[in-house]
Parts: sequence; structure tokens; C-alpha cells
Amino acid sequence: MIGSTLGGARARRSALLAVGLLTCFIAPAASAADCPGHPNALGTSRTLVVDPREHRLIGTMQYRETLPLADHEVVLTFDDGPLPRNSNKILEILGDQCVKATFFTIGNMARSSPEGVRKLRDAGHTIGTHTQNHPLNMKRMPLERAKQEVDDGIASVRATLGDDADAALAPFFRIPGLSRADGVEEYLGTLGIQVWSADFLADDWRHISSSRVYDLAINRLEAKGKGILLLHDIQARTVAALPRILETLKARGYRIVHVVPASPERPATPTEPQQWLLHPGPEAIAQWPEVPNFLFADVGRLPAPALPDFDHANEAPMLREASLLRPSWPEPAEPAPESATVTLAAPSGSLFEIQGNLDVALRSAAFASHHAQKVASSTRETGPKRLSRRESRRLASGREMHHARAAGRHAHRAEAAVSSQGTPPAATARRGPLKRLVQIKKKHA
Repeated sequence: MIGSTLGGARARRSALLAVGLLTCFIAPAASAADCPGHPNALGTSRTLVVDPREHRLIGTMQYRETLPLADHEVVLTFDDGPLPRNSNKILEILGDQCVKATFFTIGNMARSSPEGVRKLRDAGHTIGTHTQNHPLNMKRMPLERAKQEVDDGIASVRATLGDDADAALAPFFRIPGLSRADGVEEYLGTLGIQVWSADFLADDWRHISSSRVYDLAINRLEAKGKGILLLHDIQARTVAALPRILETLKARGYRIVHVVPASPERPATPTEPQQWLLHPGPEAIAQWPEVPNFLFADVGRLPAPALPDFDHANEAPMLREASLLRPSWPEPAEPAPESATVTLAAPSGSLFEIQGNLDVALRSAAFASHHAQKVASSTRETGPKRLSRRESRRLASGREMHHARAAGRHAHRAEAAVSSQGTPPAATARRGPLKRLVQIKKKHA
């Protein structure tokens, strides 16, 4: 008997995952009742609870992971405040749309405007820290000084929050200028603080127009499909662009997600590792289900087969007849015994007959051998010998005489042949070889 067993821990994990997925992907957008007085507000779609110690570095501009968002989900973040003249307007715009965001506050700005930090708390936004003085060279400064920037910034913001600091201040931190520093990241990890980068920017700290801020924010979001948007609540151009950004997000079906830290009273939202990737590959999504552990009721050994099991007598008659009808290879002949004598056929006498006479064949072979030896001997005697200049000229003259005489004979034959036909030969054909022969004779006279 076979049965499957699933542990209690795995079952609880599956249940939590199902709840988390429902929370992540099926949570409805905020209704008019969630934003009194603003029936067409964008609202906040859901709240995402994260454990900073499980995922310490987020934001794909610097890191591998980002927040576990569904498609068309956006997290709004604002840096460098509070600055009352612009930060208060940002808070009003977000309040009119019932949108929750995360603010990374500078320590000195918090000490200069403690009321602005408390407004963030009272509006229900998440408050993180952004160093004490916003240095842009944290990756180059001594580690002890960088640690001091982190500690002083946290202390300043905590001082403005008073008794509510433990609950109101989130263990979230963003390095100024998104300047990565391994030592700073490791130090923040020891404090249990999560380091935030971003997934896309709107470049609102640059000297550009508010329409340009809007274009960059929307176009880059459309390219990503989801993610963390970094803005600055101290910039007037951001104040001018933010209402249009929120209106476009609502018109195009985007949803706002509010991120808060986990606590003993508020556990982290269940997620899977691939959800922390901005665009996980197919191998991270399509996975084979886990194979359950099986419990076998009887693990005894099966009996070994016996020789009678293979007896042809037990074979069905139909199968035997079918096997006889199938074509098969012919059986080999039985080998001859070792004592048997093998007799081969005697060759015929005609195979050894020689055409003609035996004496003639022998004389022909002897003559061919003698001729070959004579040629080889003459070659050895005359090959290496060098001729003198006079002998060379004499030999060359003899060859010319021979060729001239042969040409003369051919010319005479041609003249005789033409004369017999009654046609006079050409002058060149009559005089050429003979003239050449006379010249050679005069030369050697």
C-alpha cells in the first residue's frame, strides 16, 4: 500500500503562501470609502510587510533583488526632506489621492523641521533615514566616518519622533546618491537595517522642467512595468509633476503599494524567492511540483524466478504456432569431427601449360635480362662522365647534320610527290632544307 505524507510545516507554509499570493495579486484598489471626499482617488492598493533581515539589499539599480511586486504595482519613495515649503505640498497631494509612500529623511533636515517628520508619521507614511548630512562620497570616506553619518541620522530622526520612535521609525535606509559602499552595507546589515536603492528615477534633482520629470517617471515605469520610483519631496518641480504622475498611474491601471517593516505583531507577507526579482526568468516561475515522500506498506523481497518458469511446455499452443510462422535464420551445419581428413580437388594440368615451346620462353627471358644489364652498365659508364667543349660541339654538329639530312630527304620526297602530280613545288619548300644543309657543310669544311 502506497501513501503520501506531507509534513505539518510544509502544509502551513503552503497555506501561508496561498494567503500571501492572494494578498499580493488579488487585493482590490482603494474604494471611495477609503478616501473620503475624493471618489476618484488613486488610493493605496495594499500594504506589503517585509523583514529587513531576510532581504537586506533591494532595488535593481544597484542590487539583484527588489520588492516582491506584481505587474503594474508601484512603490513611491521621496528623499532629502523635510523642507516645509515643498514637503508639505507633497503631503497634501498624496493625501488627496490617499496614497502612502516611504520617506528617507536627512538628520539635519529633521532637526531643522521636526514638525515635518511628525506630519509624515501622522499621515501614516513610512519613515526611513538618509544619513545626517547627505554626503555623496560615502564609498570613499573612512568607514568610521560613514558609520557616524548613519548613526547620527538615525538619532536625529528618532529625537523628533519622541516616544513613538520605536514604532514610527522603520529600519529602512538609502545611501545618498545611491553610492554603493560595501562597508556601509555590511554595517547596516549588523543593525538589521534594510538598504534601499530604486528601480527607476525621474531625475527631479536635475535642472529640468516639471514636464520632463513627468515624462521620465512615466516612460521609465512603462519600460519596467513595476518597481520602486525615487523622487525628492524638497524639489518644486516634483511638486508640479506629482499630480499628473498620479493621474496617469490611475488611468493606466497602476496600483500603489505601501511598504512597512515586519514586527512581532505584524508578520512579513509570505513570498517566494522569485518574487523578489524584477523580471524572473521562466525557469524561476515554471517549476515542477515537489515529489511527495512515499511510505511503502510492505518492503519485503520478491521471490526469485525459477527455471520451470521458462519451460516451453507451459507456453500456449497459439504462441508456439506463431513463433513457427516467423522467418528465422538457417541453422548452421554441424562441424566435422577433428579426426576427419579434408580432401581438396586436384588442379588441372592445363593451368601450368606454356604457349609455344619451353625453350623459346627461356631464351626470351634470358635475352631480356641480358639487355637490361647492358643498358644499366652503359648508363653507369657514361652518366657521370663530362664531355669536353670540343666534344660537345662535335656532338651538336653531328646532331644538326643528322637533322638537316633528314629534312633534305623529306623535302626531296615532297618535291618528287608534287612533280608526279604536275604541280611545281613552293620555293621555300624546295630551297629551305637544302640551303640549310649546304650552310652546315661549309661551316664544318
